[in-house]
Amino acid sequence: MAGSSHGHGHTPAAWTGVIISFIGFCVAGVFMVADNPLGFWAGFGVILLGAVVGGAMKAAGLGSKDQPLRVQGGVEAAKTAKPAPAEATAAA
Repeated sequence: MAGSSHGHGHTPAAWTGVIISFIGFCVAGVFMVADNPLGFWAGFGVILLGAVVGGAMKAAGLGSKDQPLRVQGGVEAAKTAKPAPAEATAAA
């Protein structure tokens, strides 16, 4: 299962967007507890800014390439492939 992510989220665009959104979440949480609606909405704006920055960085080529997965041997090999025995999958 660990090998099935195919680099999901391991890009500068993803890291930057998540870090900015996390900071916005923390700011909004602090101001919500402090009963300051203006600060809360400012933090919410930072959360949205994280999404915009991450999307812009992905559009600039710093995100995942979204390439389709390739099956070794082509489609016909995938159709005729036999499942691995239970002993082999338990050992892995």
